[in-house]
Amino acid sequence: MDKTVEIRWHGRGGQGAKTASLLLAEAAFNTGKYIQGFPEYGPERMGAPITAYNRIADSKIRIHSNIYEPDYVVVVDESLIKDVDVAAGLKKDGAILINTQKEPAEIKKQLKGFEGRVYTVDAQTISIETIGRYFPNTPMLGAIVMVSGIMEKEVFISSMEESFKHKFASKPEVIDGNMKAIKKALQEVKGI
Repeated sequence: MDKTVEIRWHGRGGQGAKTASLLLAEAAFNTGKYIQGFPEYGPERMGAPITAYNRIADSKIRIHSNIYEPDYVVVVDESLIKDVDVAAGLKKDGAILINTQKEPAEIKKQLKGFEGRVYTVDAQTISIETIGRYFPNTPMLGAIVMVSGIMEKEVFISSMEESFKHKFASKPEVIDGNMKAIKKALQEVKGI
């Protein structure tokens, strides 16, 4: 039986969680996987909590619903831990990745008894150092590929470079910073 990897993204409007889920879907598609990447819409506004999803599989995906028991959860904004049960439904052998300067053990205490793996990456610092602005979605994208092993790092990097060349065709100066953010996050993700 083919494995389907399910990922749930939590962020705030304007932080790029939806964009990151779509970019991850595109990168996985470029490796021959079957994919889904979609947001859950509500009365979103800048700064309001949002949710996005990915399904990545080796065979056709026949389910079309939100993801209630993800393999991985990505939290783009650490403050959501207080407002949203980000670990809800996360499989016991799953993992959660959080954008924070804190260590994984410190974050794990805040996750309402979640016993699975916890990973952290300082996407804020990475994005400011590499892109020059706070765009946490780009480093979080690199970090979730590292945590999940969905695809080989080199394949992912190559796919993202092609995607950014297309996406930023009118602004080629931003490609280098985004690529540096992804590569730095791949190296700096920490986990327990």
